Amino acid sequence: MSASALLASATHPTELYALFKFLATPSPKLEDATAAASPSVSDPSYSRRMCYHFLNLTSRSFARVIQELDAELRHPICIFYLVLRGLDTVEDDMTIPLERKKEVLQSFHKSIYQRGWTFTENGESEKDRELLVKFDVVVNEFLSLKESYQTVIADITKRMGHGMSDFVSRPLQTDKSIHHIEITTKADYNLYTHYVAGLVGIGLTELFVASGLERPSLGAPHNIELANEMGQFLQKVNILKDFLEDLGEGRVFWPKEVWSKHVPKGAPVEALAKEENIARALACLNELVVDALEHVPNCLEYMSCIQNQTVFQFCAIPQMMAIATLDRFFNDPTLFRTTGTKIRRGLAVKLMLKSGDMDSVKRTYEKYALSINRKNAQRVGTNEQDDSFLKVSTTCAKIVRWIHTHDQQYGLLTNGRRKDSGYGSTLVDQSSSSGGYSMIVVLGVVVIGLALSLGMLPAVQ
Repeated sequence: MSASALLASATHPTELYALFKFLATPSPKLEDATAAASPSVSDPSYSRRMCYHFLNLTSRSFARVIQELDAELRHPICIFYLVLRGLDTVEDDMTIPLERKKEVLQSFHKSIYQRGWTFTENGESEKDRELLVKFDVVVNEFLSLKESYQTVIADITKRMGHGMSDFVSRPLQTDKSIHHIEITTKADYNLYTHYVAGLVGIGLTELFVASGLERPSLGAPHNIELANEMGQFLQKVNILKDFLEDLGEGRVFWPKEVWSKHVPKGAPVEALAKEENIARALACLNELVVDALEHVPNCLEYMSCIQNQTVFQFCAIPQMMAIATLDRFFNDPTLFRTTGTKIRRGLAVKLMLKSGDMDSVKRTYEKYALSINRKNAQRVGTNEQDDSFLKVSTTCAKIVRWIHTHDQQYGLLTNGRRKDSGYGSTLVDQSSSSGGYSMIVVLGVVVIGLALSLGMLPAVQ
């Protein structure tokens, strides 16, 4: 992490407190969490240890969340993640010939039943190439799972692989750039995000139920659709955040039905990245932010149905980071000028620590919905290209209304005033009233700097 990023959190005392608290909290004492970078092939647990090695390579922050799940779910979800990561690595690699890519995507669910199966056809620069080169270890661990878990993972892999294949098209020439994949309509946008992320939410729900840690009712049709929207929300936020990076790699996930309304007549989507079109680009971005925000009430409803603590936090952490990311990028031209900008690491840790109960999650969502709405009000009349003001305001109001209705149903509002509850209010009280808090901040900066240099803090995905 850069010094500038550390300084960014240094100006936010509650984030420094959260970082200090995170560092003071012991990591889970799990054998898998300390998997060696190169475990010996002769080790009886070689395949398992390699899987956690790959999990940490692909997503350190997500790895910790998985490793804090109950033991019954930890390994099945690790393998589910790696199987889908392998599938996604095939889809993302633009060096694989189109017909071969389709073949691999459509048969991936069969490959995970073939001991010794690996895939070596990724380009040398593909970041997760090694996972597929050594994918036999994932296959070994998949085949060691209970049949109920295997069935769920294979079914989701099949549906996702076929869905991805449907969206893989031959390169389309657009002026000087080549697009390897394009989304045309908003209906296609919803279908694509269902295939690549909604199905993940559905599969996770089926694994939660199969484990016995969640009630069978969580797998009811209504809740399955909510799970689908959980995944779609996360994917849509990533699609917005990664616009420039995807464009540079020939992928256009912003639906043409939306962006074509905002570029100059006849111009390609690349026009949004030009400084002279920044007002048009912001109008397009804000319209798609509204589309993502519309999923939030159903995401909250899904999380309110979860009964297991570790499952709840596993679901809540990425959701809270997603709503914070939307707040970060709403009406922000940075998205069209540079890649790799994320929410502050201190904020990410703060959100992780506030994910322990439904009330803290609701307070976080309410905070960001109101923040987006304030930014929305401040921009009125500043961009004649943008007609999303009323839509943004209405969508944010729906989120706050869902939260207040849920509060009333569960007795969290008394005479119109909210009772103090959850980690959130505790954190604010400690960070604003403690006489020794300034010393904690100073000490925290030193300790955090050391921890960052040693790689002890999670990366933001």
